[in-house]
Amino acid sequence: MNRDELTKIFRDPPVLNTRRLYLRKMLKKDSADMFEYASRHEVTKYLLWDPHENRGFTQSYLSYIQSRYRAGDFYDWAVIYRDNDKMIGTCGFTRFNIEANSAEVGYVLNPLYWGIGIAPEVVREVMRFGFDYLRLHRIEARFMADNRRSLRVMEKVGMTFEGINRESMHVKGKYVSVGVCSILEQEYRKLYGPRYENEYIR
Repeated sequence: MNRDELTKIFRDPPVLNTRRLYLRKMLKKDSADMFEYASRHEVTKYLLWDPHENRGFTQSYLSYIQSRYRAGDFYDWAVIYRDNDKMIGTCGFTRFNIEANSAEVGYVLNPLYWGIGIAPEVVREVMRFGFDYLRLHRIEARFMADNRRSLRVMEKVGMTFEGINRESMHVKGKYVSVGVCSILEQEYRKLYGPRYENEYIR
C-alpha cells in the first residue's frame, strides 16, 4: 500500500458493515449526533481534544472534514447504529506508516452506547479492512495509561499489550504516559480467518 493508493481509497471510503453497525463517511448532517457526545467531558478526558463548546463548532469541524476527505488524507468513519440510524461515534486510522506497512487505529463512542460491546465490534471491522483490503502487516492502538476501559477493548479484539511510554506526551497542560497495544497480520489470521476483500471492490 503506497500513499497514492491510500489517497484514492479514502477520498471515498467504502461503507463497512457489522451486525449492529455500519461505518460511512462523516457528513455535515451528523452535527447534532456528534455534538451530543463530543461536548461531554467524560468522552474527551483521555483524548487530545477538548469538548466541543457549541453546535456551531461541531458544524464547522464537519465542514472541514469534508475537505480532508476530498484530499484523501483523512481515515476516519462515522459509526452508525442501525436500529435508529444514529451516529454514535467515530472509528478509523489515525495515521499510517507506509514504510513499515502499519497503521494506528482509534475510536470515540457516545457514552450512551458504552458497555454493550460496540467498541470491540467496530474496531474489529476496521482491523478487518486494514488487514484484508489494505494488506497491512501491523495495526496498533495507543491509550492514556489511566484509561483501562480502552485497554480492555484492545485486549478483546486480540491485541497484545506492549508496554507504557512514560510521560511521553504533553496533553492539556500535563505529561501523560501512553500505553501501546498491537496485533500482527498473522496473529489476526489465527483469530479471524483468511483474507476476504471482494466486498470492498467497487
